Amino acid sequence: MRNEGLQKTLIAGAAVNPNRIVKFGAADNQAIQAAAATDKMFGVSDNLGAASGETFDVIVDGIALVKYGGNVAVGDLLTSDANGQAIATTTASNRVIGVAMDSGVSGDIGSVLLSPGSV
Repeated sequence: MRNEGLQKTLIAGAAVNPNRIVKFGAADNQAIQAAAATDKMFGVSDNLGAASGETFDVIVDGIALVKYGGNVAVGDLLTSDANGQAIATTTASNRVIGVAMDSGVSGDIGSVLLSPGSV
């Protein structure tokens, strides 16, 4: 299930896989794949992804599709693993991308209600 709202077209500062959590890159108009629960994540890459230097769409509002990197239960707060995949978190000081709308396991594509913030 997805219900994408606002999308922003940015330049990939490095390769970005489809349906991955992204963070800001080195330049204002860049995004790269998130790589830690403490990254300043702000959205999810579209279902195409991008090679370094290519433009791609980042979903920053609404419900987006995201690849799970572990077991997720509906309602879990989601953060990023080392590969930009969504994992559940309750750890203080972790940043979150949103709330899981589907349960799933590693490798599944699930839905996230985007609501960036921190635990």
